[in-house]
Amino acid sequence: MNTVVFPGSFDPITNGHLDLITRASHLAERVIVAVAINNSKNPFFDLQERCELVSEATKDIKGVEVIPFEGLLAEFAKTHQAQALIRGIRGATDTDYEIQLSQVNHTLNPQLETILLPAHARTAFISSTIVKEVFKHQGDISLLAPDCVKQAFIKKQ
Repeated sequence: MNTVVFPGSFDPITNGHLDLITRASHLAERVIVAVAINNSKNPFFDLQERCELVSEATKDIKGVEVIPFEGLLAEFAKTHQAQALIRGIRGATDTDYEIQLSQVNHTLNPQLETILLPAHARTAFISSTIVKEVFKHQGDISLLAPDCVKQAFIKKQ
């Protein structure tokens, strides 16, 4: 497999995301981390900051590219000649939702497959929301997110 896309809002990138990106890099030569422009959300970090944080956090992972995207993921994948989407799942609720999304994406782009990667036990509880909440309450996020995220939070205070 040459190219896979790992989409998300990454507000901010977490150690769970990094685990999935690293695992995806073992499956494909090129991993595009697609940072979503989602106007229905009110992100803590703006798009440029999120892309910079993802780039910094993944700089040592071979074959990773960070590209912002808006619109249909199936079209984005087609434009970038991706064979598959990488999606992380933490449990049954995620699985049901991701199967529905994979069916929609496959309908829109029949060449596109979806690979569901289960989160490891050590990262399955981590979400961007949890990272933001722990930092907001002066907790240590070093086991939840890369150091560049901590530094970005400190800078925004």
